[in-house]
Amino acid sequence: MHENSPILTGERRERLGSRYAKRLRDGGKLPVVVYGHGKEPAAIAVDAKSTIKHIHEGERIFRLDVDGQQEIVLLRDVQFDYLGDGIIHCDMSRVDLDEVTHSHVRIVLKGDPVGLKKSGTLMMHPTTEITVECKLRDLPSVIEVNISELDEGKAVTASEIDLGPNVKLLSDPNDVLAQITHSAGEVAVGEEAEIEGGEAQPEVIAEKKDEEKSGE
Repeated sequence: MHENSPILTGERRERLGSRYAKRLRDGGKLPVVVYGHGKEPAAIAVDAKSTIKHIHEGERIFRLDVDGQQEIVLLRDVQFDYLGDGIIHCDMSRVDLDEVTHSHVRIVLKGDPVGLKKSGTLMMHPTTEITVECKLRDLPSVIEVNISELDEGKAVTASEIDLGPNVKLLSDPNDVLAQITHSAGEVAVGEEAEIEGGEAQPEVIAEKKDEEKSGE
């Protein structure tokens, strides 16, 4: 699956430190540290624009080419700027495609839910990624979930995803990926009838006002 993973061409960083890292970023490079497999950690720089684009698209496994030597690496950690939206540094580890790993995979919802065509409904998407266990060669970049048939009052949970025979779900199987509910401003018919049949709210307010006057 990952023999066609994106290729990142890296160059070794001769100088370290925040000042030099900033110079790299200003020059369109992204600082990366590569470690693992019994080798010394390597400080390199890759093209920032293309690398960040791949990361946002859900890629986690790359073929890293440094000085003509290519190896498979797995994205382990991402550091963001102080605003929390710009990637400024990455950690990657050398891996073998037959290694078993635990990894987060992004959920991508596909389709227009039938439940959203009803008045006063909205879709909740509380879980945006799940954790799986599998060999690296079987690790999906993203997991697509078809929600076209999702109706009002229904939900799709992690246990309902077809991950295939080689991928094991580690997240809570009850995690909700998508759910169609009433919007907060809508009042159900039963609730409206209950209000009409019970005590009118203005009478309660008036009663409180009378008590306040008697205490003055």
